[in-house]
Amino acid sequence: MEVMIAMGILFIAVFAILELVSTNLRNARRLQQSQVDAGLPMADIFQNAQLEEGETNGDFGDIFPHYSWRAEITAVSSNGLFRVKCYITRPDGTTEENLDTMMWKPYSKPIRMN
Repeated sequence: MEVMIAMGILFIAVFAILELVSTNLRNARRLQQSQVDAGLPMADIFQNAQLEEGETNGDFGDIFPHYSWRAEITAVSSNGLFRVKCYITRPDGTTEENLDTMMWKPYSKPIRMN
């Protein structure tokens, strides 16, 4: 009876250790995957002296091959305040909203408010 209890405790400990190792391996794989940040295209958009409503897009070149980005620019008010949403498209075709920000560009074309 004592041997069976000891074996049960041993199996519980072994399975707990295996679960811990499995979780750590999964987290290590996630850390190895490169995360694409929308900071690069947002910096490029912000460099423009003027913004216009609409869409713009591009890719990351050799930095992140096969990744692309798309930005939707919407005027919020007539004083040069714009909302910019940036979407990243992965090589497998999935798209995610990566960054949503407001930009103030006072020299942009004014919009007509109704």
